[in-house]
Amino acid sequence: MTLIAPGGRIGILGDGQLGRMMALAAAEMGYYVHIFGQEDNSPAAQVSHQSTIARYDDKIALENFANSVDVVTLEFENIPTETISFLNDFVPVRPSRKVLEVTQDRLLEKSFINNLGVGTAPFANVENIGELTNAVQHIGTPAILKTRRLGYDGKGQTKIDHASKIDTAWAEMKNAPSILEGFVDFRLEISVIVARGANGDIETYIPVENRHKNHILDITLAPADISEAVAKRAEEIARTIAAKINLIGLLAVEMFVTAEDDVLVNELAPRPHNSGHWTIEACATSQFRQIIRAVCGLPLGNPVRHSNATMLNLIGDDIDQWSEILDDTKNSLHLYGKAESRAGRKMGHVTKLLPIDEKPTT
Repeated sequence: MTLIAPGGRIGILGDGQLGRMMALAAAEMGYYVHIFGQEDNSPAAQVSHQSTIARYDDKIALENFANSVDVVTLEFENIPTETISFLNDFVPVRPSRKVLEVTQDRLLEKSFINNLGVGTAPFANVENIGELTNAVQHIGTPAILKTRRLGYDGKGQTKIDHASKIDTAWAEMKNAPSILEGFVDFRLEISVIVARGANGDIETYIPVENRHKNHILDITLAPADISEAVAKRAEEIARTIAAKINLIGLLAVEMFVTAEDDVLVNELAPRPHNSGHWTIEACATSQFRQIIRAVCGLPLGNPVRHSNATMLNLIGDDIDQWSEILDDTKNSLHLYGKAESRAGRKMGHVTKLLPIDEKPTT
């Protein structure tokens, strides 16, 4: 494992707000960042040393990109795995192709998690209308039909209840390989962000509660209002997954907590996560500094929080409230530099810090 010292060059695949905050953290630590993305004047490129705009299958652009950096990481997990393999011939890529192969496919992801002895919602592979009919009969309703790949923020999924027409639900998937998941009657949704260094060291952030609106994260409360035993179990799950998948970098593990305090894994995201934005102000080491440490081979930072926090996403026209937000001196406002606001688009976030003994509220 080669240590990449400050002054080195970090390549980031993806050019959105996560890449922006990664680039800012890297610059504060003395690194130069080269963004590889698809968009002109992107949020990440605005704050980076260099940027390339090209397709992820443009081998000439990829080779030039790889030769300009010391390590490559990502802010967006749906990078073609062929791109990762190609880059890895020139420069280390962290996380690895194997991590993406698992986390890009909901069937492989849930099977991997279950094979570790960790629970998920019941699920079944669905590749045609007949398999969907059988899966509904086996799992029951309500259930959620999701494409195996590419869906996020509620996209690529539909709910099936007792009155739903199965053929209509399958048509919504446009014949894409899918997975049927049984409905989990959860008490709350939580996530744990876990970092693993190249030397195998692991650090976790405390579990936080996530509340969604229209399938998009709305509010994160840090810490989650759960028992010590549930928090410990959630962190153990995150550590186990990070170790077994041989992660180098950062992984967000989204989970359900049931009324009986069972902890079930919902999804994995091998990158910084929206539910970790509060760490910028509230922790000794933010999730963005942590991923830079991990992929550069530095010792992992201390994830301990010095404050509790509430993080609110600014979606669409919410960004117009920036002046009102700044009127409250307890608020920390982050805007992502996106030129156009539209419904469902993440434009920024705001974090409010609270004393460590004060329960975060909405």
